[in-house]
Amino acid sequence: MTVRLLIPLLLLLCSPLMAFDHQRWDALLADNVQWQRNGVTTVVNYRGFQTDRKALNRYLEALSSVSADDFGKWSGDEQLAFLINAYNAFTIDLILRQDSLPDSIRDIGSFFSGPWDQRFFTLLGKERTLDEVEHEMIRGNPALMDPRIHFAVNCASVGCPALRPEAYRGETLEQQLADSTRRFLSDRQRNHFNENPARLEVSKIFDWYEEDFVDAAGSLHHYLLQYADTLEIPASHRKALDAEQLKIQFLDYDWSLNQ
Repeated sequence: MTVRLLIPLLLLLCSPLMAFDHQRWDALLADNVQWQRNGVTTVVNYRGFQTDRKALNRYLEALSSVSADDFGKWSGDEQLAFLINAYNAFTIDLILRQDSLPDSIRDIGSFFSGPWDQRFFTLLGKERTLDEVEHEMIRGNPALMDPRIHFAVNCASVGCPALRPEAYRGETLEQQLADSTRRFLSDRQRNHFNENPARLEVSKIFDWYEEDFVDAAGSLHHYLLQYADTLEIPASHRKALDAEQLKIQFLDYDWSLNQ
C-alpha cells in the first residue's frame, strides 16, 4: 500500500465515530410537516407518514440499532439531537400504531398506562417509553439538559411547540433550538402579554417544567425576561418582570392532534 493511500486510512481509523445519519428522517419531515400561521406552528400529515411507513420503519430500525457504546462516543450536541429526533419519530410511530387516528394522543392507552408509558420501542439496547427518553435520558442527564428541549420534543398536539420540518443535527443544534424557542414564544395564541390588568400569559409548559427554567435562569420570570422582545413585553413592564412582580398566568393546553 502506498503512503498516499495509507495516510487517509489511518486518519479514518483514528477519527471519532461518525454521528448518526438523520437524512431519512429529514426527508420524511420535509414531505409531511408544514409551517403554519407565519411559521409559529406546524401541521403534520399523518396519512402521508402512513404512506411512507416503510421509510419511517427503516429510520426507526436504524435508531434502535445504535448501541450505548457508540452513542457514548458522540459529542453532546450529537447525542441530544439523536434523542430529540428519536422522541419525535417514535411519537409519530405511536400515533400510526392505532387502528385509526386518535383525536388526541391522550386517547392512547388506559387510565393506568397512558401514551407516554407505552414500552413499544428499543433505544440504546433497552426497551423504552417516551417518558424515559424525555425525563431520564434527556432531562435526567445534566450533560445534555437544556430547557429549550421543551420547544423541540413534540407530543403530537396542537398545544405543543412545532415539530420542525427537518431533523435536528449536532452541527446545527444550537441554531435549531434557538429558532424553535423563538417561534414558539412568538405565537400569540400560546404566549402573550396582557396590558389590563398587566400579566404575562404563557403556555402550560412553563408550569409543568418550571424547575427546568428556574435551574437555567434562577426563576421563571428571569428566564422569560431573556425573551422580552420576542414576547413583545412593553418596556414599562420589564422592570416588574425582572423584580418577579409581574403576574404570570398559565394558559389551557390544547391536546388535539396536530394534524
